[in-house]
Amino acid sequence: MKTRLIITGGATGLGKALALSYANNLGANLQICIADINAERAAATIAELKTLKADAFYYACDITKQADIESLRDIIQTKWQGVDIVINNAGVATGGSLEGETIEQWQWIMDINLLSVVRVCKTFYPVFKQQGKGYFINIASQAGLTPIPFMSSYNAVKAAVVSFSETLKLELVHDNIDVSVVCPSFFKTNLNELMRTSEPAMRTMLNHAFERSPINAQQVADIIYTQSLKRPFLILTHKLGKQAFLMKKLLPVECYIKNMLKKTRSMQRLKSK
Repeated sequence: MKTRLIITGGATGLGKALALSYANNLGANLQICIADINAERAAATIAELKTLKADAFYYACDITKQADIESLRDIIQTKWQGVDIVINNAGVATGGSLEGETIEQWQWIMDINLLSVVRVCKTFYPVFKQQGKGYFINIASQAGLTPIPFMSSYNAVKAAVVSFSETLKLELVHDNIDVSVVCPSFFKTNLNELMRTSEPAMRTMLNHAFERSPINAQQVADIIYTQSLKRPFLILTHKLGKQAFLMKKLLPVECYIKNMLKKTRSMQRLKSK
């Protein structure tokens, strides 16, 4: 039986890497829709997927628009008569201090990184419920579990995605609908292309963090694919991220905060330059 998969923001970055990971593993047994706003990059991704024998197509979808998401659902119902996995991957990045981030920047990232996950889940939940099964994979971030300074809007929104996903996990289990939330740390991707910040030091700092990552987008995607086969709730992809999350869970709060203050002191110095 073929796996029917939708990936939002699937034309580039982690979304593209996830698409290729599924295609590498499933080949002709994969039906995949790349839902994105970048038609040119999507076309290149579709071509790569087809060389791997996947049945792939692109659908132009702006996840901040409910009408686009409903149109995506309708075309999927027409073409496939259902869907097995929906990966909420589309997202953007922000950086900045409390005083440096505007309310408009907060609203921008909330609309894309949080409310669009809600829109997609609300729209496809009835499809999953009617067919008696389904699987949401929501891409959050290590920042949603172990936040660092000068990324408050990004940290808060990703933490909300984690909380929303946990709520769905508890709420939808009786409908035979699985939910996983993925929390990767920094890795080499194109997320910095869409990053908004008014503070140049933040862009420098975050670009450095992206570049020094020990793993790339394809490696992260392969980890996600492998772990998702068991459908756990929380998927962590980075060794240091796992250690940080464990430390936060086990240490007294004040000890954890003191430890993080030491680790992030260099960020304060960079911000002050």
